[in-house]
Amino acid sequence: MLYYIFRFLDQFGISGSHMWSYISFRSILALILALLISAWFGERFIKYMKRRNIAETARDVSIDPFGVEKKGVPTMGGIIIIVSILVPVLLLGRMRNTYLLLMIVTTVWLGFLGFLDDYIKIFRKNKEGLKGKYKIVGQVSIGFIVGLVLYLSPDVVVRENVSVEKQNQEIVVKHDTEAKKSLKTTIPFLKNHNLDYSELMSVFGEHKTAAGWILFVVMTIVVVTAVSNGANLNDGMDGMCAGNSAIIGVALGILAYVSSHIGYASYFDIMYIPGSQELVVFICAFIGAMIGFLWYNAYPAQVFMGDTGSLTIGGIIGVCAVIIHKELLLPILCGIFFVESLSVIIQTQWFKLQKRKGKRVRVFRATPIHDTFRRLDSQLDPTSTYLLKKWPHRPFHESKITIRFWIVTIILAAFTIITLKMR
Repeated sequence: MLYYIFRFLDQFGISGSHMWSYISFRSILALILALLISAWFGERFIKYMKRRNIAETARDVSIDPFGVEKKGVPTMGGIIIIVSILVPVLLLGRMRNTYLLLMIVTTVWLGFLGFLDDYIKIFRKNKEGLKGKYKIVGQVSIGFIVGLVLYLSPDVVVRENVSVEKQNQEIVVKHDTEAKKSLKTTIPFLKNHNLDYSELMSVFGEHKTAAGWILFVVMTIVVVTAVSNGANLNDGMDGMCAGNSAIIGVALGILAYVSSHIGYASYFDIMYIPGSQELVVFICAFIGAMIGFLWYNAYPAQVFMGDTGSLTIGGIIGVCAVIIHKELLLPILCGIFFVESLSVIIQTQWFKLQKRKGKRVRVFRATPIHDTFRRLDSQLDPTSTYLLKKWPHRPFHESKITIRFWIVTIILAAFTIITLKMR
């Protein structure tokens, strides 16, 4: 909204109005505004929820292993995050940008899905929340919509990095002069690090391009669903998911910016994506919202984000990565989310397998994996055998676990960006 107002005023030579055309100015402003909104609105939201006695009751949050009381902590704090993202974006973004609109739709869609889950848990007193199949349908639906829009929209084009030349002993990457639809995506480590989905479907002959787009849409669905669920599983300790997501957001913001700047795209030998600079505004608002939310969510938490926040966060990360053709970097960048999901899969599948044999055997002390590091021996199921019962050798304080997970995510984020030059 403000972008268009000041662009109109710039025609009359109003001093300072030209600043609004700079992506750096709008992005920094979005970050600051999101942070301030989350801090201001967060305090009022928490007071309102406490007055209404709306707290998490679907899981055991009454007390942690180190004696900190958590009973009565309000949940559904994801509303704070969503409001803090959308307000700056609507004020500062170019609303005609297809990528920005997709991010807004993703935020609202998954926010509503998570809200339904939290509503059922809290107001309907059903600890199971929204049935898993309905969650999957919601996640698959938004993945399908995003993939289809990226396929059909004429505004979604890229200029591929097509050649490498040496000029005065320096390597210079040349981009295609024509912006066009592309099924290529960036993969790490390899010298010519573009993967073409249509080439993977070359078995279909002359129909390989159509088959490639089908594979791309399927990949988009998988990415959005997987990252959304991974973020949801990571939301189990005070500040854990918000902190990790803020760090991931910084990496995505850098990747979005270099993808939108032909000079930096050339330096990193990646595709130039016209229009993706608006994602930087969105991601900066996302980072600001995460940091502001941490003000209240850091240990000991005054509010939980609930599924309203965690499902939305994962969806935002997944869709942004797909838009900038960096979805194959997510296993590295979102390594914590990946390990959290993998630990749950291993635990449940191994337990089911052993149960068929009449045994109760688990692999980890608890899952998701972050719970393993704080679970006391007295909290283990005495009827079960644990393959990794002695790991870790002692429980850690929740805040120590959270900060160490943040450090790991910082390392993974840095490594993700470095992979673009490792070839």
